Amino acid sequence: MGCGSCSSGGGCGSSTTTTGKTPAGCQNNGSCMTSGCNKLDVYDWLSDMDLPSNYKPFNIVEVRFKGSRKDFYINTDNLYLEMGEMIAVEPSTGGYDIGHVSLTGELVRLQLKKNNVKADSVLKKIYRKASESDVQKYNAAKDLEWETMHRARNLALELGLSMKISDVDYQGDKTKATFYYTAEGRVDFRELIKRMAEAFRIRIEMRQIGMRQEASRLGGIGSCGRELCCSTWLTDFKTVSTSAARYQNLSLNTLKLAGQCGKLKCCLNYELDSYMDALRDIPTNVERLDTEIGIAYLQKTDIFKKLMWYSYPGAENWIPVDVKKVREYADMNREGRKSQDLTINYVPEEVQKPISYDYENVVGQDSLTRLDDKNKRKKRKKPKAKREGGQPEAKTTEQRRPETKRVPENRERNKPAASVAKEQAAKPATGDKPKKRFNRNKNRNKSKGAENNNGANSES
Repeated sequence: MGCGSCSSGGGCGSSTTTTGKTPAGCQNNGSCMTSGCNKLDVYDWLSDMDLPSNYKPFNIVEVRFKGSRKDFYINTDNLYLEMGEMIAVEPSTGGYDIGHVSLTGELVRLQLKKNNVKADSVLKKIYRKASESDVQKYNAAKDLEWETMHRARNLALELGLSMKISDVDYQGDKTKATFYYTAEGRVDFRELIKRMAEAFRIRIEMRQIGMRQEASRLGGIGSCGRELCCSTWLTDFKTVSTSAARYQNLSLNTLKLAGQCGKLKCCLNYELDSYMDALRDIPTNVERLDTEIGIAYLQKTDIFKKLMWYSYPGAENWIPVDVKKVREYADMNREGRKSQDLTINYVPEEVQKPISYDYENVVGQDSLTRLDDKNKRKKRKKPKAKREGGQPEAKTTEQRRPETKRVPENRERNKPAASVAKEQAAKPATGDKPKKRFNRNKNRNKSKGAENNNGANSES
């Protein structure tokens, strides 16, 4: 059976359980690299190699438990075990514990040597493969861990103990629980153990761990976007000092340099050796250079490009100087001579302007009214005046009559003189009296009045 902590569905092994069902997962028989399965995982590169016929297999097996806890056990009955399979093993106290096989074969010898463990000192035994009842009891015990941890925290708060219970690990037979806690100093938890024994009815073991061990047990995602190194492959926690950040020219910002454990990140030590090797070729204690025009102060150092940047007081530009030149100028200053001006051979770098394109806001971010011209908007027509009955007033004849088009004066000027004289001779002679215009409205009003009078007479 695959490991029970696999995030892809409860198991990653290709072997079947006692119920005959194949567990979900990547089907890589315990060596998958999904989140829960690679807690200090070791790749068995000898698994596909055939062993000699007369070879006696190594009888010590590496077993993984919850978190990053591992231990070695003797396979006295020579059981055929595969990676990721659940087995019942002998614990440090009475009963039995359930774990997962993490490594078998000759690679266990190398793991013993790496952990400084002698093969003769391994005395714990493997009892059997986990049966269906063992798996059910194991799952029931793991379901109680979350509730037990919160109840234990409440008991510690009631007693006023300055400690933080971070994790609880039940034994496979559900008879013992190990409480992992962090504290700054020594804690007297004798009264706490009494109360927890009465509340949970199990044997209790208290184990103090550090901040880094707590982060390795709980796990998480780092600022790099990957799983924490302490919970996946890192076994030994070396001390990390702020000098590692200084050598790498990192800003001493505790918020950025600290990990989830609250301590400095372990990854600050990964590239420290390469930086220390590169710093051997760079002169130290050359904070300023005495030149002909003044004193230049060191601003920063590019370790891998082997450039040191200096600037004069009040100047805006930083001047890059090669390491060899810096050594020459430093030797001249020790002899009492001033070096040449640093700006003589300095050519400022041309700053490339960003390319401006004619098409901008091509994804529809422009305003919907960008094509509307406020100055050329048409005036809205005023609503028509309405009568008392609600109907609009009728237009008069003068309002209905279209305006007469004016003839431009240029047309008369452009005519030839002979044609103008003929037109004037053809017109009849008229007096000074103005021509009477025919008033249609007046005649219409008279006709309407006469009709009204005739209608009134007929009614009478």
